[in-house]
Amino acid sequence: MKSAEIINLPKILDRRGNLSFIEEENHIPFKIERTYWIYDVPGGQRRGGHAFREQNEFVVALSGSLDIVINDGRTENLFQLNRSYYGVFIPSGVWRHMENFSTNSVALVLSSTLFDEADYIRDFKEFKIYRGLHEK
Repeated sequence: MKSAEIINLPKILDRRGNLSFIEEENHIPFKIERTYWIYDVPGGQRRGGHAFREQNEFVVALSGSLDIVINDGRTENLFQLNRSYYGVFIPSGVWRHMENFSTNSVALVLSSTLFDEADYIRDFKEFKIYRGLHEK
């Protein structure tokens, strides 16, 4: 199983302003089927709190900052996003949530699949069973 990781994106520096870009199956390891963004998150709120059976994601903080917390059922890792020239690849089969959104932050999410409610695992106990990590 792949693990979550930071992926640096191309950064073109220019005195008029910088530019970064993402190419599917080049900078990120999947074909983009869906794109959405998260914004206007009230202070103290979390987004996510689920896993996907099939969907892979890549998240970039286009503006402001946020934290992504990844859990494989045994260990938890925190990724801080606060620049628009890198993001976090989140493979299928891991639990994730986003927190600590700064004022006016915008998170861009690139997804490997179209929306499918059946792909979501929204209960952490069910997620641990899915991963073969039965609690005894």
